[in-house]
Amino acid sequence: MIFLAAFLFSTLHHIWINVRYKSWRVTGTLPWGGIVFIAGFAVREVSAFRAKDLDLFIASTVLILVAPPVYAMLNYIVLGRALYYVPQLSPIHSGRIITTFCGLDGVVGILTGNGGARVANADATSAEIKAGKGLLRASILIQLISFFLFVLLEYVFHRRCIKAGTLDPKITAATAKNANKVRRVLYLMYISSVIISSRHVFRVVDVFQGYTGYLQQHEWPLYVFDGAFMFVNALMLNTWHPMKYLPNDNKIYLSRDGATERLGPGWEDSRPFLITLLDPFDIAGVFMKRDKEKFWDHEDEHPIVGQDTIVTDKAGKAKSAV
Repeated sequence: MIFLAAFLFSTLHHIWINVRYKSWRVTGTLPWGGIVFIAGFAVREVSAFRAKDLDLFIASTVLILVAPPVYAMLNYIVLGRALYYVPQLSPIHSGRIITTFCGLDGVVGILTGNGGARVANADATSAEIKAGKGLLRASILIQLISFFLFVLLEYVFHRRCIKAGTLDPKITAATAKNANKVRRVLYLMYISSVIISSRHVFRVVDVFQGYTGYLQQHEWPLYVFDGAFMFVNALMLNTWHPMKYLPNDNKIYLSRDGATERLGPGWEDSRPFLITLLDPFDIAGVFMKRDKEKFWDHEDEHPIVGQDTIVTDKAGKAKSAV
């Protein structure tokens, strides 16, 4: 009941923030993950009074297993938005972070849902339980590898920002303001990654220990790693919401001077969508010596945000970029 109330509070606040910043496309996964957790703990609370109802126990287990990857998806989307904001220092096309890592998270969700349902089903055959454990192990390992690559990518971007002086707050008031925005987003992603990775490690040990292991024989680890850790992550993002520091429009980017925000044409990937999924880093383009779009090299052609700049949304409706 405590975690049900805690996630309800956090989720309602995240909904309010999304409405305030109009950032559903970027941070909509925060209330989504919260709703999944609320459903999981609510069903678990009901199942405590209906111990013989196996379906309720399976449903609560699957929901609590699926919710953390939804929070992880938020990290991918926010880092992608940070790369849109500083495209000249991005180690990969911003959009590829979202499609690649969110795609992997989708695979994880499918494996976790199927595996969790089989393992938690007391009526399942030994072969079905074994297959379920295999699915869970595969999903957890994919999560760990995916998150390791994500943190590595974030670190490379962070080092590039430091080397280029983008995070140097000593030049002017404008650069200090923008440096703090980028720095806070990166630190938020680092901390969130550590929290979620700790939960992933717990799940790796849990799955490989099996039913006879300590973690599955005691319920407190679930409330600590799946409940408390994820609530701390959600509460941190309640307090320091990423969209306080990043523009809502991904066409707005930071000039090389670190002080000026400009409205560019947007960073498009002209390759077919299937190719971007199979080759997110455009390794083929390196060997083919294909010229890459670098609109930031022509920043003088792009209007400065705040000087009567007008942005149009996908529906063609005009809105201010100030």
